[in-house]
Amino acid sequence: MVTDLYMPVIAAILPLLISPRGYSYLLAGLLITSYNLTSSASQPVFGWLSDRKGWQVHISVSVLISAVFIGLMGVVEPYPILIACAALAALGHACFHPHALTMVSRLATSLNRGKVTALFVVGGNIGYALGPILAGAVIVTFGLPGLPLLVIPALVMAVVLRKSSPHPGEHPASLESPAKDPVSLASFSPVFILFSASTLRAWAVFAAIAFLPPFLVLRGLDIFTANLLVSLMLLAGVAGQVSGGILADIYGKKEFVILGLVFSIPAFFAFLATDGLPSIAALLVFGFALWSSFALTVAMAHEMMPDHVGLTSGLMLGVAVGAGGLGVAATGMIADRISLDAALSTIPILVIGSLLLMLLVRYPWKSLSRPGA
Repeated sequence: MVTDLYMPVIAAILPLLISPRGYSYLLAGLLITSYNLTSSASQPVFGWLSDRKGWQVHISVSVLISAVFIGLMGVVEPYPILIACAALAALGHACFHPHALTMVSRLATSLNRGKVTALFVVGGNIGYALGPILAGAVIVTFGLPGLPLLVIPALVMAVVLRKSSPHPGEHPASLESPAKDPVSLASFSPVFILFSASTLRAWAVFAAIAFLPPFLVLRGLDIFTANLLVSLMLLAGVAGQVSGGILADIYGKKEFVILGLVFSIPAFFAFLATDGLPSIAALLVFGFALWSSFALTVAMAHEMMPDHVGLTSGLMLGVAVGAGGLGVAATGMIADRISLDAALSTIPILVIGSLLLMLLVRYPWKSLSRPGA
């Protein structure tokens, strides 16, 4: 949870970078792109090392790497150093997930994989949802120079994890056995469409996270309230993931992924078209529906490539998310050249593209395989 606390902080501080420091939406979006690209490039490497060598970086180190460089973003001003801090912070985030998800996958069965994966991912999502609230409270009280205070929870958690978690080399060998077969194009091809659908969904997710705070500020909200609403959207997504994980094990993973994508589209249009409580309610429905599919697509990929779970986790959480993060810069360009409203209006279009690809994924429909179906 603490590892994922720091990723959304970049989006939370964007309004203070766009106005006081004069960065364009494009330059602001590139900070998130830098973070996501670094994470996407390194997560498959860490996943491959976990699959083939049983190697990992201790989680306490990962937490500190993320926290220190995110904290530095509040006190450094030159843009090249700022974007370097974003990239270095991403390494801490990337170290942990592939190996941890390999452990989760080996503990899960076909009957509970959706629920187990969802519960694991939800821990990170809770941290992700709390990040903007914590960052908003700090910058409202102390301004950007107070951002290094966010290192404090990481220091506390690093000490706890160092004492309570075994060193990577102390894990049982049975949990670190390398994959049996080398990765090939043929083994990855069934996952490619799922990967592509996840990429478009990630683009929609990160565009919303990056540009909803400045959009809400332009609507008249203060920065803390704007970030609070984004956090509530993410917390609604946590509820969606838990519900989706449990119900998908019973009724089908592919079915629930498609259902979540379908419901998120009108919800976001309703958010843009309304104000006040109806707009907030629509935003929460959007978060619940879209995020409900996140852990399920990871679980589907694990089942489609069971011998390469670490690598697959790195691809789905790293490359797909990073490639989607590239789109944040494109969304920023639309905001610069047309308007922020126009940029946000592209989010449902991305979800529609993800939905169409999901319909093509070669994964069984559980509802059709039932007796009498």
